[in-house]
Amino acid sequence: MSVGHYENFPVASLLCPASLRAPVQAIYRFARTADDLADEGDASPVQRMDALTRYRDALHAAWHGEPVPAWAEVFGPLITAARGHGLALGPFDDLLDAFTQDCGNPLYEDREQLLDYCRRSANPIGRLLLALYRIEDQESLRQSDAICSALQLINFWQDPSVDLARGRCYFPARDAAAHGLALAHLQSGHDSPATQALLQDLCAWARSLMRQGAPLALRLPGRIGWELRLVIQGGLRILEKIAAMQHRTLSHRPTLALRDWLPMTWRAITMPAAFPIAVAELPR
Repeated sequence: MSVGHYENFPVASLLCPASLRAPVQAIYRFARTADDLADEGDASPVQRMDALTRYRDALHAAWHGEPVPAWAEVFGPLITAARGHGLALGPFDDLLDAFTQDCGNPLYEDREQLLDYCRRSANPIGRLLLALYRIEDQESLRQSDAICSALQLINFWQDPSVDLARGRCYFPARDAAAHGLALAHLQSGHDSPATQALLQDLCAWARSLMRQGAPLALRLPGRIGWELRLVIQGGLRILEKIAAMQHRTLSHRPTLALRDWLPMTWRAITMPAAFPIAVAELPR
């Protein structure tokens, strides 16, 4: 999991109300620090998991008002945000579960297993942001989960050239097998008609999830609704770029550029209520 995914979310942006910038930054700093513990440096997987265990212990100590000598710059603002906005401990534990899982570089048998990972790696961020806005109804939470899982999946299909080189494979084995692919072929980093067809199917899955959640952005009022519209359009724009390169992401990573913001902004403004948007490929 990469915190690059979290950067799909607004971090103290101009659209974020001033009263929420500190809490949003505190949540981001918590995730960023955990990501560094799980990924940065030359530590072994066992050492990374041990560091994450100590990080979790520090979280629970801080949550219960006990002194925390390590990571004070993380947990001080986080506890202030949690107490001021009624945030629950569960989403933070879920995030740490996902970071710890990544340390073992597990394989995923099917889409259900991958979605369970997204439930802990991505969905908690959306739920925490909704909690800051005091949005707690089940429909909003369900749609937020769909958007967050879609964003995480889009990040996976954008990043195989990076993830596979680090020993991480997020391709469901069942989907790969349906295209005649084994893990060894994917790890080679070579695009082929079979890998392109696999990525096309997986991108369609991510797009479908995004469409399920997108009405949330049209229902939420004010700044949060506009921010979420831009988040959705950013994810869909990445899918367009993947399609434009014919789903050859095993060897190349598509990114958003400054020129992408104009169409993203226009689409955010013109998003229809039913969200029947066909995602067109970029010109080749």
